[in-house]
Amino acid sequence: MDEIQLNITIVPTFDVLSLSVLDISIYPTKPPVVTDPTIEICVPGFEKVSIPFNVLELNFFTSDTLEITEPGVQQPLPDGIYSFKYTIEPPDVYFVEKTIMRVDRLQAKFDEAFMKLDMMECDQAIKTQSKVDLSTIYFFIQGSIAAANNCDPITANKLYNKASKMLDTFINNNCGCSGNNYLINFQ
Repeated sequence: MDEIQLNITIVPTFDVLSLSVLDISIYPTKPPVVTDPTIEICVPGFEKVSIPFNVLELNFFTSDTLEITEPGVQQPLPDGIYSFKYTIEPPDVYFVEKTIMRVDRLQAKFDEAFMKLDMMECDQAIKTQSKVDLSTIYFFIQGSIAAANNCDPITANKLYNKASKMLDTFINNNCGCSGNNYLINFQ
């Protein structure tokens, strides 16, 4: 068992309803012989859950399997910092931990705003300003993910909140921007 190297990766589902975790561990035998493979997942705002984990497989989780909702009821998973701990027996020897910033709900809102951009009937300066605004929002989203990946939850949450607030303003103002930022800063 000394050759075991536990590792997991979070695989994007591009779906606000699901989360997927892939076991990418190295086991000394094929098929792997492990005891009690378990993953603990801490969803922001909810209690940590411990769930059986399928070895060397893609594991899918939804709000009901994460015990956020009743069995059979699925709701969008919250954005925020998620922590994962994959263990096998003995768990104090064999474990791996990961932390990610989930931004799927914010990304879905961003995608909707982005798709509306080409449908806006604005002058060129305003369209360009909208592209600058969306680029800035995307930059904050990516910064939030990077901060969480580097164990900086305070910065991750600040950048997430900044992106969310900017995106709400963008969506609520439709095409009401002045274009001045582009004219002043980029011409």
